[in-house]
Amino acid sequence: MGVKVEVFSSPGCGKCGQAKHVLRKVVEEFDPGSIDWREVNVLAELDYAVQLGVLTTPAIAINGELCYTGLPSAKQLRQRIQTKLEEIK
Repeated sequence: MGVKVEVFSSPGCGKCGQAKHVLRKVVEEFDPGSIDWREVNVLAELDYAVQLGVLTTPAIAINGELCYTGLPSAKQLRQRIQTKLEEIK
């Protein structure tokens, strides 16, 4: 079982594109299959985004918990994901 990471974005959001790029690069640093990530379009999944507390984009949730309401640094994101992976071991 791995860590589930979701990046919430809206169409045309420049910072959202940057968040997805950072997330992609961080995920590549971990073992294949240890991280399951997906992009969530807040317009298409508004109810889900609101349920998690997403008020602005980009936002990142890990294992169903809203962790970032903005663009974290790659280092911050890497550390949070590593902590979550260690918790499930």
